[in-house]
Amino acid sequence: MKTLQPVFLFVLLSLVKTAPPLQQESLKFYEYDTNTVLGSPIEQDYEMKIKDIKKDGWNVSPNNTLRLQADDSERNVQPTKDTNLPTCLLCVCLSGSVYCEEIDIEAVPPLPKETAYLYARFNKIKRIAVSDFADITTLRRIDFSGNQIEEIEDGAFSKLLLLEELSLAENRLVKLPVLPPKLTTFNANQNRIKSRGIKANAFKRLTNLAYLYLGHNALESVPLNLPESLRILHLQYNNITTINDDTFCKSNNTRYIRTSMDEIRMEGNPILLAKHVNAFSCLRTLPVGSYY
Repeated sequence: MKTLQPVFLFVLLSLVKTAPPLQQESLKFYEYDTNTVLGSPIEQDYEMKIKDIKKDGWNVSPNNTLRLQADDSERNVQPTKDTNLPTCLLCVCLSGSVYCEEIDIEAVPPLPKETAYLYARFNKIKRIAVSDFADITTLRRIDFSGNQIEEIEDGAFSKLLLLEELSLAENRLVKLPVLPPKLTTFNANQNRIKSRGIKANAFKRLTNLAYLYLGHNALESVPLNLPESLRILHLQYNNITTINDDTFCKSNNTRYIRTSMDEIRMEGNPILLAKHVNAFSCLRTLPVGSYY
């Protein structure tokens, strides 16, 4: 039996030497209490995990360490409107038109010099200054409807020699500014304008004016010296109590006909139009209003 032990040991050692090495799988090692992976075999897997976390709304710091809990205060921050942005970032600028509607601006923003059309409706503008349009001579249309404008500086529109359409509707004006000479349309509906807030010759030199809207104000009388070019006149819902023969016609010229006038609205005023028939003798159609 002793002679068999060396033989057995020799056979056993031979089998161990000829056996193929084990294909051991690379181990993943993590530094304790961190999410940092040690060793290159799993770097690709680590990067994939970061991408997945970003998709789920988690934050990853610049040094590739993960923030396991997202900050709720950061994720729930609401966007705010920055009115200090350049005009064409705050508004929309498109081929000569600037759209600044419903963005809560409180003043007229600086405009590109080539601006021809400005739409600044439904904001919080309270005042229009001379400096707002001092260098913008290309404007053809301005719309300030639905603001809070109470004051317009004298001469604010004096350099706008190309301006054809101006809307100041739905504001808080008590008087009208000096208007540029080439206006074809002027809208000041729904303000607080009284007759003393309109100068006697406010419209006389506006020889292109075709559409004049002054409804829903506090006028006590029809404005004087209305131009011959006028086609549409809206004066509804004011406090007009008087009218004379020269308001629309010429009392010293019975043959005079106002050929351009198509529509006059005077409903909602405390005046009985039937008592002033001679005031409408030159018109092709009678004004809309109360006759009885």
